[in-house]
Amino acid sequence: MDSGGELKETRELISNLQSQIKFLETRIQELELENKRLAEIGKGSAYKLTLVPKESVSEVTLNCSVVEADPSRDAHPLLSKIDGLTVVDQMHERDMDSENIDQKGLVIKKECSEGKAVEDQIWLDEMPDLFDASNGMHRRKKNSQMNYADYHLKISHQHTKRYIALKIMYLGQRFYGFASEGNKDPTVESELFKALEKTKLLVGDRKESNYSRCGRTDKGVSSVGQVVALFLRSNLKEIEGWLKSEKMNLEEAYDEKEIDYVKVLNKVLPDDIRVLGWCPIPSNFSARFSCLSREYMYLFWSNSLDISAMGKACNKFIGEHDFRNFCKMDALNVHNYRRQITEFEIVPCSQRVAGNELLAMRIKGSAFLWHQVRCVVAVLFMVGQGLESPDVIDALLDTTKTTRKPQYTMAPELPLVLRSCEFEAVDFMCSSDASQALHEHLKSEARRHMLQAVIFQEALSCVPVQDGPIFQWKTKRGHVPLNSRPTEPSYNERRSKLQKHIICENEIHSSQKQIGNQ
Repeated sequence: MDSGGELKETRELISNLQSQIKFLETRIQELELENKRLAEIGKGSAYKLTLVPKESVSEVTLNCSVVEADPSRDAHPLLSKIDGLTVVDQMHERDMDSENIDQKGLVIKKECSEGKAVEDQIWLDEMPDLFDASNGMHRRKKNSQMNYADYHLKISHQHTKRYIALKIMYLGQRFYGFASEGNKDPTVESELFKALEKTKLLVGDRKESNYSRCGRTDKGVSSVGQVVALFLRSNLKEIEGWLKSEKMNLEEAYDEKEIDYVKVLNKVLPDDIRVLGWCPIPSNFSARFSCLSREYMYLFWSNSLDISAMGKACNKFIGEHDFRNFCKMDALNVHNYRRQITEFEIVPCSQRVAGNELLAMRIKGSAFLWHQVRCVVAVLFMVGQGLESPDVIDALLDTTKTTRKPQYTMAPELPLVLRSCEFEAVDFMCSSDASQALHEHLKSEARRHMLQAVIFQEALSCVPVQDGPIFQWKTKRGHVPLNSRPTEPSYNERRSKLQKHIICENEIHSSQKQIGNQ
């Protein structure tokens, strides 16, 4: 085609587009008037339909009142792709059934407080080039002269939101930790936000939700008491008082008309993640900084360990101490390594296999450093094996004498569990239906893992038994005492190195800037 023909076709396209925009602008005014009338009838959810040309043409927006979506039902995929139109959000199945679509357009109904149904229409037959809504399907007509692949149809919504805390359990074996950072996937947090988006509970993006987490468990670590806080969609209309209140009457805060957050989320979460409860919280709540204490549990088998010596060593940790020799040091971000331990004990777990008893270390404190629990457990195992004296704890806690951390391997991550996070005036609740479903799911998962354990036991029976114990700890002959081992750089040495690195980077940046100005 010659350039003259292309120019003519472009002008026709622009002219056609301008006529469509003019129509939409007229329709906007009509719908805005209708919205004002509907607002007087009763407050509800709202969807905003935006037709946005990809090229530099002004944006046109349609504001339409619609029925509230039920987050317990899956979104209908009908609008996920409309023959060249990309739908950023999805409308709900209830809005997209055959009763709500006719050949004239998309009819959106809303039940009002008076019990009457009001409706609004996007008159698709007045834009014949855009849609053909016959048989409940949206297709571009064959005669269409315009390429609507150059448009994005955006559907956004406004909902009443509520600030709540969620109590979460997860089995950490397949996750790269709880927090979503970098390109590592899956994480517990990424799976949680996928569920929130799928159920349409998330209002706005993550930043707008005022999201906070209590703990940052590492790869492989599990939890039965992790807590997060964020704004989620709510069915209640008057909740401003709860956002401003420091202490709330939970019987009044909970309403049967409210979304069953536990039930809704657990329907779409993977089997190794479950929400255990939810609670309304005031607006100044932070899952991290409002936490009064955290408790970790580390599971292990007795395996001829000296539990009495380990218990004596546990008591030495109670109180406020400098734990820089019992953690992975982050000299860039952490400058205070003093932490308070309020409880530390070893308790039985009522499980015994082949003469070995399952035990648990329970350690409770206000906050913990990076890898602190696993480092503490590693040294306690040395004490239990008789490789180190309980007095080694005193030496490592005295950072004036032991200025550098000895090099030693942390305890494995899989037996570590974040057991609970304690807050003031936060009592998690769960509906009877959600509680029953939780019990059934957890019992089913427990039976499944028991079956796997039986399979491993059966495999053990097929292996020839050797003389002596199957499991053996490291002997004293192969052990290097902690006070004789190579050490890691001290905090001051790390800070000095970081400062030199920063100075070097600044000098390079300054030199590059001077070269650029020349």
